[in-house]
Amino acid sequence: MLPLTLAEIAAATGGRVDPPEAADVRVTAPASLDSRDVPEGGLFVALAGERVDGHDFAAAAVTGGAAAVLGAREVGVPAVVVPDPAVALGRLARFVLDRLRAEGELTVLAMTGSQGKTGVKDYLSQVLAAAGPTVATSGNFNNELGVPLTVLRADAATRYLVVEMGARGIGHIAYLCSIAPPDVAAVLNVGTAHLGEFGSVDAIARGKGEIVEALSADGVAVLNADDARVAAMVGRTPARVLHFGEGAGPDGVAWRGLTLDELGRPEVEVGHDGTWLPLQLTASGAHQVANAAAAAALAIGAGVDLEVVVAGLAASSLRSRWRMEVTERHDGLLVVNDAYNANPGSMAAALRTLVSIADRRSVGRSIAVLGEMLELGETSHDEHVALGHTAGELGVDVVVAVGAADGVGGWIADAARAAGAEAHLTPTRHEALAWLRHNVSARDVVLLKASRGGGLEVVAEGLLATGGDRAEGAGDPDQQEGPTT
Repeated sequence: MLPLTLAEIAAATGGRVDPPEAADVRVTAPASLDSRDVPEGGLFVALAGERVDGHDFAAAAVTGGAAAVLGAREVGVPAVVVPDPAVALGRLARFVLDRLRAEGELTVLAMTGSQGKTGVKDYLSQVLAAAGPTVATSGNFNNELGVPLTVLRADAATRYLVVEMGARGIGHIAYLCSIAPPDVAAVLNVGTAHLGEFGSVDAIARGKGEIVEALSADGVAVLNADDARVAAMVGRTPARVLHFGEGAGPDGVAWRGLTLDELGRPEVEVGHDGTWLPLQLTASGAHQVANAAAAAALAIGAGVDLEVVVAGLAASSLRSRWRMEVTERHDGLLVVNDAYNANPGSMAAALRTLVSIADRRSVGRSIAVLGEMLELGETSHDEHVALGHTAGELGVDVVVAVGAADGVGGWIADAARAAGAEAHLTPTRHEALAWLRHNVSARDVVLLKASRGGGLEVVAEGLLATGGDRAEGAGDPDQQEGPTT
């Protein structure tokens, strides 16, 4: 955090200092929305929610080490009082970002997409860390609160700021870009995640494309050459365009010769501007190659050499929890915990990974525990039926569908059964765990995937409760997550 006095924060946010004699109080550490988690010298942002009012915890935050409070009313401790703390937080972040850019060599890299954002962010932040001090979105803090909180973690030493941006409607990305205007920005893909909020895939494309519209002519727009809606965004930006994908061409970032090992970890050659270098990733799933290529294109857009990029990718891991965590139980059972979130595209990718791993083990069954994909709007029925069909058509041996018989669970199970898979309906995740405990063997591979509300990580944890060693490529179990957007 750039050190600021309360007088400076008030000027940046259009607020007032209370009490006035606290104007010289200095905030020297980042901001937090949790009164229990404000760093020493940091800023507590008091928000009033439906059930909890942060203002009630302002005094405790200061007692615990916070320098001051950003809130909507006087709280009896040093504070900047503003009409709307959430809006003020964004204004403060923009003020700090402008100061850091004016005083240093900060490059802001941003990304959005229907899937893969967090994986790309994890790869990119590790690649850039080898080139200079890097601050990146923590967990999934990618909304109107998470983006400014990320910006406020940057300081004068920060060389790269990596910002993940999510959206639930038109104008959301544009607002986030007004807080953190990017120098390099990527649209990873356009799918059906949040279709219920946007209303159509074309509307999702319009919303996602706002990120490259925010670039200046000096910026770099990173676009997925293999996604027609994304590739068409070339006309929406004044920036230089750098493509990634199998169809990226010699001027973009492409790959060739994809193979997978026994845990589904990809090995490819990555190419840019006539140079091809071998790369083996530590995370499972062929879809990781597109994520790595997107991260590579972003880093190259920021001026990092391909050799440095590939070396960084090879050493990188997925740091965010419950995303393709591959864990081997003590008896040999493999559990693939991809339970953090789900949409039709990521579901299909995870199922392909499951089948690939099971095929290479050649001893047991592939078992997919599948729950609800949220925010699909009127397409929910059709997409869950399609999910069941996909599981069967890909050759998944057993589908355990979690949900009601007359809803998501029944839709998935019936479709999977019709497509040739053995299918079982379990109304709750606890019943799914009970089925697994009685029916899986040490030779099997079990995938767990659903939207965040499904909480299928509980099933994974229960299945592994007897202990076991984590396999290579697993995510970090200690990583804490932010809000889903």
